[in-house]
Amino acid sequence: MKHWFKGAAAAVALGLSATTGFAETTLRVSLQLPETHSLGQNWLEFGRLIEEKSGGSLKIQLFPSAQLFKDKEVPGAVGSGAVDAGSAFLGRFAGSVPAVDVVAIPFIFNDEAHLRANVATGSAMRNILDAAILKETNNRILWWQAFGRNIYLSKGDPIVAPTDLAGKKVRTYGKIQGWTVEAMGGAPTLMSGSKQFLAYQQGAVDVGMTGASAVKSRKLFEVMDNMTLTFDSAIEFVAVINNDVYMGLTDDERAIIDAAAAEVEANLRNAIYTQEAAAVKEVTPKINVITLTAEQRAAWVDATKGIVDRFVAETGETGAAAVAAVKASGM
Repeated sequence: MKHWFKGAAAAVALGLSATTGFAETTLRVSLQLPETHSLGQNWLEFGRLIEEKSGGSLKIQLFPSAQLFKDKEVPGAVGSGAVDAGSAFLGRFAGSVPAVDVVAIPFIFNDEAHLRANVATGSAMRNILDAAILKETNNRILWWQAFGRNIYLSKGDPIVAPTDLAGKKVRTYGKIQGWTVEAMGGAPTLMSGSKQFLAYQQGAVDVGMTGASAVKSRKLFEVMDNMTLTFDSAIEFVAVINNDVYMGLTDDERAIIDAAAAEVEANLRNAIYTQEAAAVKEVTPKINVITLTAEQRAAWVDATKGIVDRFVAETGETGAAAVAAVKASGM
């Protein structure tokens, strides 16, 4: 039996696989990063798994480096069927589902174990957010793609206390990150990751927010003096598939895809946190690294505690439910 999916991008080969009896199906995947990046390798691993488990009838065709769509365009492209699947920064869904920004609330996760528990498939928080994204955008979450945790960069004096951000222009990459900077007296400046190096080099901003791995990969240690490991929020991407495409698969095909998604999700998260620690260690001789003490961390938590209430007020029932789920899991 052949499977025909909605959307011009769905690529279905004619004929049946002699091995499995499945229709030969190739999923076109949009990625804004190079295939050599951890997210690209993550997709390729997924592709190898589904091809192996399906006897070659399920495959992916990866279009890296924004060949098809930019990051901000992926939710719409996947939802409409212009492409079958793709990766996007979780915050790109905030326009339709504001509650997804719960992971950006500073210090909402007590530690790495608490973060892992909440981003895991089947957790209360994931169930709330994944369902809302599907309902509002027709994007089905296949798996979450860990990208690391937030840190701060600065020239001259290091950022140690929340008051160190007062009056400083700070590079941010999302709405909640902007609220965080404002709560500490700074001026947020929304900026893409690719523009960081020049912005820091030219003094366009005083302080930067980014992931620890970016300090190494983008060589930000060449233009900044200090790196403060606040690890105050999670940076998450999601691998998504058009729901019509997914539902057009057989039960066996969906089972193969779901199992592969669970496997590559776990592998990437473990690898990212290992790489994060390795990146910090590697750049330590090149940049002053500050690890907050328990007392210093408490001061940051206190300075940003009002953001949770602001978030709930702006995101309604779904946001409140997501926050409650995170808090309940940390008790």
